[in-house]
Amino acid sequence: MSMAEQVLANKTEDELWRLYRDSKNPDIREMLVKQYAPLVKYVAGKVAVGMPHNVEFDDLVGYGVFGLFDAIEKFDPDKHVKFKTYAVTRIRGAIFDELRSIDWVPRSVRQKTREIEEAVRRLEASLGRPATDEEIARDLGITVRDLEKLMMKISGTSILSLNDVWYTGDDNDKVSIADSIESPHSLNPDVIVEKEEIKRVIVQSIQELPEKEKTVLVLYYYEDLTLKEIGQVLEVTESRVSQLHTKAILRLRGKLTNIKKGIM
Repeated sequence: MSMAEQVLANKTEDELWRLYRDSKNPDIREMLVKQYAPLVKYVAGKVAVGMPHNVEFDDLVGYGVFGLFDAIEKFDPDKHVKFKTYAVTRIRGAIFDELRSIDWVPRSVRQKTREIEEAVRRLEASLGRPATDEEIARDLGITVRDLEKLMMKISGTSILSLNDVWYTGDDNDKVSIADSIESPHSLNPDVIVEKEEIKRVIVQSIQELPEKEKTVLVLYYYEDLTLKEIGQVLEVTESRVSQLHTKAILRLRGKLTNIKKGIM
């Protein structure tokens, strides 16, 4: 260990962050990258769940590394946000940005997703409540069983959809649905103050979801449970959790589509 590394090793994490922010010392940056590298694999592992076999885990890790670099460069310790919380959002965002750029979703799956999303949007606007599986299937002219199969097929794309960016005025002022999911017992007003209107609409839409679908979103994105662990909590199969997750995202996108068009 060099003398510089020995000096840095004696610093607290907060001191390291402040020192890096002020100096951009490459030795500090290397230490931070090494320390938080496992976070990239953790996020990539969560994203990989439900993705098609043609999406490689190692590729997701590679995409996520760019998000970690970005997070380290832009993190401000004075904002009193834990770096891990900040970095997870940046890493996940970098992975989804790259997935979008390579357009990995098959055209047939994308078309089916749009059809279901439109059916949900149309039904729920008419009914004034969440549409049931039977009502969605009837609208599409298919059986409930076929609807369930479709939900499984598009489950990977629904995770991507949840991280779609919603703009609130300018390119530097944006939020994703995933970033708006908070504990149902404590919707922190500080989370909603910035970008007030769009976050209010997203949070309200999440709160209006059927209870099980809302619970799946909160447990997956806020409590950080895996689909298998959520299944154990809800006492349902992992595939059922995947279906609930997909339906929740399709409902949200249906609710927010017209709003998004108005904003953009």
